[in-house]
Amino acid sequence: MSAPSAPPLKLLPLILANAACMMAMNAFIALLAPLARTLALNEWQAGASVTVAGVLWFLLARPWGRLSDRWGRKRVIATGIAGFAAAYLALAAGIHWALLTLPGTLAGFLLLLAGRGAIGAFYAAIPAAANAMIADRTPVERRAAAMATLGASSAIGLVLGPSLAGWLVGGGLVLPLYAMAGLAVVALIVAIYGLPGGDAPLAPRDATPVRMGDPRLRMPVVVALVAMGSVAIAQICVGFYAMDRWGLSREHAGRVAGYALTAVGVALIAAQVGVRRLQWPPHVLIRRGAVVAMLGFLVAGFTAAPWQLIASYFVMALGMGLVFPAFSAMAANAVAAHEQGTVAGTVSAAQGIGMVLGPLAGTLLYGIAPAVPFVVGALMLASIAFWVGTAREPAVARPADEAA
Repeated sequence: MSAPSAPPLKLLPLILANAACMMAMNAFIALLAPLARTLALNEWQAGASVTVAGVLWFLLARPWGRLSDRWGRKRVIATGIAGFAAAYLALAAGIHWALLTLPGTLAGFLLLLAGRGAIGAFYAAIPAAANAMIADRTPVERRAAAMATLGASSAIGLVLGPSLAGWLVGGGLVLPLYAMAGLAVVALIVAIYGLPGGDAPLAPRDATPVRMGDPRLRMPVVVALVAMGSVAIAQICVGFYAMDRWGLSREHAGRVAGYALTAVGVALIAAQVGVRRLQWPPHVLIRRGAVVAMLGFLVAGFTAAPWQLIASYFVMALGMGLVFPAFSAMAANAVAAHEQGTVAGTVSAAQGIGMVLGPLAGTLLYGIAPAVPFVVGALMLASIAFWVGTAREPAVARPADEAA
C-alpha cells in the first residue's frame, strides 16, 4: 500500500507501553522456579503455566487483530493492557493467598494456569494492534525500521523484567508480582493518554476475511513460525546444555543461562536499532538475518566453554533481531489498510505457535543429543534463508488494492 494518510505515529508512547508489558511478562519467568518449589509443583506443571499463555496468544491474536480493524487500534491496545493489568493483579493476589495458606499442589497449579492463561489472552491484543497501528501510520519504506523500534522495546522488557524481579524478590516472592501489576497500570495510562485514536480503517462489511493460509502471507507466516520456534528451542535448552556439557551445578548453570539470555536481549536491542539505519527491505533483512542466526546456532551446538555458548547466543540473537521486524513489515506491506489488524494478528498467532511447539521440539531433540536442537535450528534457518533468497521479491499492495 502507499504511505498512509493518517498523521505520522509518535512511537514513544507505544514503545513505553509495550516495554512495560513485556517486562511484566518476563518477570514472572524469573520467579517461576521458586514459586513452583514453594507450592510443591512439578517441573511439568510449572512449564504448563508458561505454555498456556502461548496457546491463548496463538488462539486469540487473530480475533484481537480483526477486532482492531473495526474498533480501532488504540481501543484494542487499551483493552488488552487493562485486562493484562487486572489479570496480573489477580494472579499476584492469588499467589499471595497461596503462599500464606499452602492450599495444595492442585490448587496452586490451577491458580498459576488460570492466571497465566488470562495474562496471555489479554497480552495477545497488544502486539497485534500495535503492529497494525504502525502499518497504518508508517510509509512502506519505513515500516521495518518502525517495527524494529517496537521490537527493541520488547527486547528491553525481556532484559529488564527478570532483572527487576530479581532485585525486588528480596522483599518476598509476591512483591515483584504486585510491582509488575502496577507497571501494567502505568502502561495503560501511557496508552490512553499517549496513543492516537480513531486511526483504524474500518473493514468493509462485504470484505473477504483474511485466511491464515492466505497466499500473500505464506512467507511471513512461515518465517515467523520458524523464527519464534528457533528462539524457543534455544531458550529451553540453554540451562540443560550448560549442566550436561560441562557438568556445572544447577546454580552455576543458571548463571550461565542468565548471562546467555541477557546477551540475547542486548543483541536484539542492538540489531533492531541497527535496522533503522540499514533501511534494507524486509526480504533482505530476513535472508541476511537468518544466515547470521544460523551461524550462532551451529556454534552453540559445539561450544567448548561457557563463554563461547554466551557468545553464540549473542550472534544468533543478532541475526534474529534482523528477522523479527522484517516478517512483520513484509506481511503489512502485502495487504490493504482495512486488513492490517487481522494480518498483524495472523503473524502474531504464528509466533504463538512457535512459542508452543519450540519448547516441546527442543526438549524432545535434546533427548537425542545435546547438540541436536541447535543443529536442527540451524537447518531450519538455512532453509528460510534459501527460500527467501531464491523467491521473487514479495509484492507490495498498491492504493488500488485498498479501494477494492
